[in-house]
Amino acid sequence: MNAQNTLFNKLFVCVLFLFQQCPLACRGAMTHSSIMVDVGKWPIFTLLSPQEIASIRKACVFGTSANEAIYITHNDEVFVFGLNCSNCLGTGDNQSTILPRKLEALCGKKISSLSYGSGPHVLLCTEDGEVYAWGHNGYSQLGNGTTNQGITPLQVCTNLLIKKVVEVACGSHHSMALSLDGDLYAWGYNNCGQVGSGSTANQPTPRRVSNCLQGKIVVGIACGQTSSMAVVNNGEVYGWGYNGNGQLGLGNNGNQLTPCRVAALHSVCVLQIACGYAHTLALTDEGLLYAWGANTYGQLGTGNKSNQLSPVQIMMEKERVVEIAACHSAHTSAAKTQSGQVYMWGQCRGQSVAVPHLTHFTCTDDVFACFATPAVMWRLLSVEHEDFLTVAESLKKEFDSPETSDLKFRVDGKYIHVHKAVLKIRCEHFRTMFQSYWNEDMKEVIEIDQFSYPVYRAFLEYLYTDSVDLPPEDAIGLLDLATSYCENRLKKLCQHIIKRGITVENAFSLLSAAVRYDAEDLEEFCFKFCVNHLTEVTQTTAFWQMDGPLLKEFIAKASKCGAFKN
Repeated sequence: MNAQNTLFNKLFVCVLFLFQQCPLACRGAMTHSSIMVDVGKWPIFTLLSPQEIASIRKACVFGTSANEAIYITHNDEVFVFGLNCSNCLGTGDNQSTILPRKLEALCGKKISSLSYGSGPHVLLCTEDGEVYAWGHNGYSQLGNGTTNQGITPLQVCTNLLIKKVVEVACGSHHSMALSLDGDLYAWGYNNCGQVGSGSTANQPTPRRVSNCLQGKIVVGIACGQTSSMAVVNNGEVYGWGYNGNGQLGLGNNGNQLTPCRVAALHSVCVLQIACGYAHTLALTDEGLLYAWGANTYGQLGTGNKSNQLSPVQIMMEKERVVEIAACHSAHTSAAKTQSGQVYMWGQCRGQSVAVPHLTHFTCTDDVFACFATPAVMWRLLSVEHEDFLTVAESLKKEFDSPETSDLKFRVDGKYIHVHKAVLKIRCEHFRTMFQSYWNEDMKEVIEIDQFSYPVYRAFLEYLYTDSVDLPPEDAIGLLDLATSYCENRLKKLCQHIIKRGITVENAFSLLSAAVRYDAEDLEEFCFKFCVNHLTEVTQTTAFWQMDGPLLKEFIAKASKCGAFKN
């Protein structure tokens, strides 16, 4: 890699580090309020423009520091960006890029499943059942029969051309593919038997995994770092490869060179399997959750940090579990219950959480965005735009809408269109006002002359949205309105806006407003600000325009605080 690109990589890492330190609320996020999962929660996506974010339909973040990403647009175009370790971006060169680059070879391919190894290498399959691979290939994990790095996506042909692949999975340096008819193929690094061939020789091309799986229909697959797991259609679970931490669930810690059934699960029917770095989760058709393997960070959720060689049921006191999540890059676990509650445990932001912890998230993906190390994705993420609006979104959309309104306010000669029902529901002032009118006498236009247009419009919009967006100077007028209409929550919002926008120039005006509207907390805040910046504040026009009694009171109070001492 040349010196210029090395410097670029360092700058890229610095930019990404800064984004990773920012609070989530300060990061760029998707503006469409109906998106189920927000890719902006993954730091690397803050490098994209709002237009690029809005175009994303599917995405995956990978890499040892969550520093590479691939995404598919609504037009089925495929883009990548990031550090490009081991050519894992597939762009044909080793250049890092902050700007998304298109992968022409994959555009229009309708990607259905994607996985990545920590080498790194990338594996995906399309809706047509084709498999493509690129990236690190030192152990033949790309399945093309060589150990040459894959600099662009190439189709994996050997033994898979006649198969329609529906799912792919990657360990650190090995790969698996599951066909529609339930056949399982594996290839790549095999030092612990993770390819399931019966030996420890690396497998250069896809080879069907048979032995105990012969005649079985595999319906789900997962990879740990150097282990492999499979679920068959009758609910049986099989594991092979490295077992030093008991991650195969066989009751021992000996490696397995061929698939071996997890006998401890014989009495249940497993639907889903998930592998962490060295631990495994299994979900049954009854919503029961089992865990086994490494437990250094509490990733099994058993309440301790002891490894488990056999499956142990967890979350027994919780309701039915409907989804489990883990990925081989992390020691983090997550689960979602039937009512939509999301739990997390294991290594979370560097801390060990040994018991499933209830989060405020609505999906397991958010656990890995906000708490996993690195902040990678555990699956190819679908960013779904809903066709419907929530009640709150519908109200917001219809504010000031002439098409649906049944009442108008005229302020400063301008009209604001509203709905009487909404105003009656949201505001006691309007409920009382409208009850004083007989329906036949109700005016279609109400004149407002005691407040300005920006202030009154902001108030009405607040009734539809629960939020206020005004400069501090206008917020003073809105504070007056909130006081008059007895809207206590709105008063607090206005005070917050004023506190956030106070400056040397407007401090005395804001102090005067706080006194006038009997906002004691705001008055104290403005007073302290004025005292802390006394020299600058006393040189402003607002100070000299202050009315006599208030100015006298300020000077007296400031003197008691020692503001005028040398």
